[in-house]
Amino acid sequence: MKILKKIEQILYFFIALLFLISASKTEAQETKIFVHYMPWYQTPTISGYWGWHWTMGHFNPSVVIDGKRQIASQYYPVTGPYDSQDPLLLEYQVLLMKLSGIDGVIVDWYGIEDYNDYKILNESTNALFEYIKSANLEFSICYEDQSIKHMVNAGRFPASQAVSKAQEVMSYMQTNWFNDPAYAKLNGNPLLMIFGPQYFNSSSEWTNIFSVLDNEPVFITLDNRLAPVAEGAYPWPPMWKSENGVLSRSSLQVYLNDFYSKSASWDFLISSAFPGFHDIYEEAGLHDSYGYLDAEDGEIFQLTLDQAVSRNPDVIQIVTWNDYGEGTIVEPTIEFGTKYLEMIQQTKNVILDSNFAYTAEDLQMPYEIWDLRRRNKSDVELNAALDDIFNLIANDQLPVAKAKLDSILNPTSVVNESLFNPIKFKLSNTYPNPFNPETTFQLSVPEDSEISVKIFDVLGNEVAKIASGHFSSGEYIFSWVASEETSGIYFVKAESNGYFESKKIILMK
Repeated sequence: MKILKKIEQILYFFIALLFLISASKTEAQETKIFVHYMPWYQTPTISGYWGWHWTMGHFNPSVVIDGKRQIASQYYPVTGPYDSQDPLLLEYQVLLMKLSGIDGVIVDWYGIEDYNDYKILNESTNALFEYIKSANLEFSICYEDQSIKHMVNAGRFPASQAVSKAQEVMSYMQTNWFNDPAYAKLNGNPLLMIFGPQYFNSSSEWTNIFSVLDNEPVFITLDNRLAPVAEGAYPWPPMWKSENGVLSRSSLQVYLNDFYSKSASWDFLISSAFPGFHDIYEEAGLHDSYGYLDAEDGEIFQLTLDQAVSRNPDVIQIVTWNDYGEGTIVEPTIEFGTKYLEMIQQTKNVILDSNFAYTAEDLQMPYEIWDLRRRNKSDVELNAALDDIFNLIANDQLPVAKAKLDSILNPTSVVNESLFNPIKFKLSNTYPNPFNPETTFQLSVPEDSEISVKIFDVLGNEVAKIASGHFSSGEYIFSWVASEETSGIYFVKAESNGYFESKKIILMK
């Protein structure tokens, strides 16, 4: 069965490649990868409280069980639960996007009213956009018009004022974002998506809402095109097709076939790729689960990504960067590591941009920078150097950035790669990495020699001795169980006759 699934995955990949080769895009038009982003998380250290999206009124993140906070999610971010206005976190996220081949974000946005958490979500959105621009990425908005519905139902304003309130939202976007060079545009007009619509359901209402704008946006709706005002639509995990609580691969494929078939006549297309779906709503006591789409160890993401690419879209939307409540996450988690970002890297390089050359190993850098900053917040000199590294990565000068980061991480030359003679022996990459609490690595010894294998922390302190003594030529497998160590960056160092090789490893509890 695994072999058949692998063959199916390879076939989807080559189908996607053939579609792209035969596509009719103009030279000026290129497919970009954007990720759908949720700016709605708060923590006591930044905002003064645990936000609803971490608690859902049921879970208590102040409770720590087996090294993890209790949060409203089936999955756990490698950074732990975070605040959407934490500058260290935002830097970490945009660097990951940059190095994975993502061109920008589409922020799930509720408007500007000081109602529920809409105001702080807007503040978090603006904070994110500053980092997005610093990393030379793009940004766009997916507007939630259900916010208007909630405010009308709550009596904040009458339904007769709904359109004028939506016009205020449009004016805000035009004043603050639409004219920004970093705002995503299609054919020169700003891209505006909507999660729905869920309140304004007629084309004429939207035409009226857009009348306050200098240039009408390229309007993209969910699942079905709202013609004529919308110029296209985008797909989303069709959990309403679940049977007995499960969305099967066959039902998913029927949905995708239907969506992409009707999209052939549209002026614009946003295709979508997603890793699965596993919400927490039932466990939180909110309502029944929307259903479950098994990630199949990454196969669903590869399937939806290949089909998204094959349709020659204007934008490929990754669903999502960080919707922990619904389990559609591609940012690194304890459960999946950087798996999904590595798959995006491969698609970017092989199909969309042969000049894109970042690797899975490069994806460790944002965590290393984040970890150094949080441990050394008062070190002005160090943080200035990390600022330089951020700017180097943002401007595609990765080799210089890596060299500078290595000089910071290895002040005692514990991992001075220039001293390593690759002929003497070979230390494999560790697996898993990141890990908790055990990781395994292989050492190839080509000739009889004295070997030592040790673990060091980021300051060069020895924390574990794995092996020491005379080894005959051959392949040796070692493991390190770090149950007693704290989360952070470590190094495996293998040494023989004055030469050594080392590998960075990340413990995430």
